[in-house]
Amino acid sequence: MNGKNQFLKKAQARKLQRFPELNALNISWAASFSLALLLLFNSFDWELKGFIVDSPAFYVAALYLIPAGLSLSLSICSARGIARSGAIPVFVRRISLLLAPFALAGNIFAAIAGFTTVKKSKSLEYQLLTCAFLNNLMVIMTASLNFFKDSLPDYFAPAISALAFTLAFYLAAMAALHRAQKTGGYKRLYPIAFASILTAATGNIFALILGLAIISKIRSSDSNRTIEWIETLRRIFRNYMAVLGMLVIIFLVTLSVCSIFTFDYAIATTNDYSNMLKPPSLAFPFGTDDVGRCVFTRIVFGARISLFIGIIATAIPLIAGGFLGSVAGNYGSKLDNGIMRILDIFHAVPSTLLTIAIVAAFGASTFNLIIALSLSNIPVYARTMRAQVMVVSNNEFVEAARACGRRKYEILFKHIIPNSLAPMIVRASVSIGIAVLSTSSLSYLGLGVEPKIPEWGNILKVGSKYLETNPYLAVYPGIFIIILVLAFNFLGDGLRDALDPKMK
Repeated sequence: MNGKNQFLKKAQARKLQRFPELNALNISWAASFSLALLLLFNSFDWELKGFIVDSPAFYVAALYLIPAGLSLSLSICSARGIARSGAIPVFVRRISLLLAPFALAGNIFAAIAGFTTVKKSKSLEYQLLTCAFLNNLMVIMTASLNFFKDSLPDYFAPAISALAFTLAFYLAAMAALHRAQKTGGYKRLYPIAFASILTAATGNIFALILGLAIISKIRSSDSNRTIEWIETLRRIFRNYMAVLGMLVIIFLVTLSVCSIFTFDYAIATTNDYSNMLKPPSLAFPFGTDDVGRCVFTRIVFGARISLFIGIIATAIPLIAGGFLGSVAGNYGSKLDNGIMRILDIFHAVPSTLLTIAIVAAFGASTFNLIIALSLSNIPVYARTMRAQVMVVSNNEFVEAARACGRRKYEILFKHIIPNSLAPMIVRASVSIGIAVLSTSSLSYLGLGVEPKIPEWGNILKVGSKYLETNPYLAVYPGIFIIILVLAFNFLGDGLRDALDPKMK
């Protein structure tokens, strides 16, 4: 009897896993409740030891509890509907649209759950447009907090207007896409595709991918032909956590690009002793530090530094290690032995110790930090690429290329390397998060980015001195470091599943 019950439970669990909407609703209510607790923490007065009931954070926290309760109710109804009829009830899909407007309160989890649940069949283009819209909407809302400051940046108004125009364009594109899919006139979407690529100048990579996907599908003469990279994207979008990680990363990229025009860099770097250690408020959402600098603005500009170092410090070993590994794996013999023994010397030294030694020898700077992080990771990428090249070299299509008289370097660059990149891409996506974490750790120790630059590790270092009196100074930069590292890990997991031939 117990065995039968366990079998039924497993069968029910497998049935529920086939519905990503249920997963989105569960994450929505859990995240909304967690954000409500975080906002309550923000409304706590550490001097009076009590909550400030009339503070904006307290009211927004109460507002976040509404989508938490609604998402939980819809999740329960969805699970019951799936158990009874094997489908999510129609009324749940209709009511779920009520979650979308909560994006205006900054609750992106509720908005994603609403857009995901409201439509039963969702094309890749619809999902990309939804993410592009939500991404720019979050950037506008984040930048709008500057309205509560004494002054606005010079280019604030035209920048916000341009971002608002992109939102209107995405809504129009969604209507045009729906019409084209209904009538079959897909070639009419050419202007939408090119305009979408232009809007990617804001840093919205979703818009760039959307434009390229539409152009690729239009130019594909065979409607039944499979476009591999689009199919990979579809598999990624089936993984809710991977999409969430991608949304966080692209949001920070877009915010980093747009912050040049929507945020004042002087507020993040100039001392203002009249605003020393101010608690969180609308003007200073994360408070001010010991010299009066806005912590929120410093975190916004710190995202640019962290992402830049993480991406560059991963790209250099990816290219260098990939090249060395492919040459060693393809040519073998003495060349393989020579390359790998030299890399073994670097690999024998712990990466953290090697990074600290390089920075300590040449001084703490952004350039030295990138070089140090890159050198310590080259052996890892070289070993990964070498192993993959040796496996691919034995495949039949490589043997066929050799039989046709192809030269060795042609086979390497045209056949072996393109088919060996999947594990390298997955490793790179995870390594960016590790590089961000290493950057923050070294900056906290005084061995990373220069102290005057608003980098997350530097911000955390300043706030750590006030953990007992003003803990928010250290809590917020720490949360952002955790979120970004988790986002890259989630995206890495999604890429691994999407690129794994066994899971296609």
